[in-house]
Amino acid sequence: MTEVRFLPPAAKFIKKLKDKKLKLLYQQAVDRIREDHTVGEAKTGDLSGIYGYDIYYNKTNYELAYRVEYEGDKIIVVIMAGTRENFYEALKRYLND
Repeated sequence: MTEVRFLPPAAKFIKKLKDKKLKLLYQQAVDRIREDHTVGEAKTGDLSGIYGYDIYYNKTNYELAYRVEYEGDKIIVVIMAGTRENFYEALKRYLND
């Protein structure tokens, strides 16, 4: 099975979630990505190589950003999770640090 690693921003956001249904939706998203990493939308430009996965819950759009790395086997690296608002600006800042 494909390994999944969470970078600190994603792990922190998911750990803080109190809503069990939303947490379950994130888990299901990670499971789908583990099965087929192309289910997310491939980003272009300065986010090239990053995939974005949308989660809609309670009239709010949540995002999951990940990339695929190969170290022998395929590894899914979940970079960031959060609400859509300012998500990609925060992702760019994180990746540039």
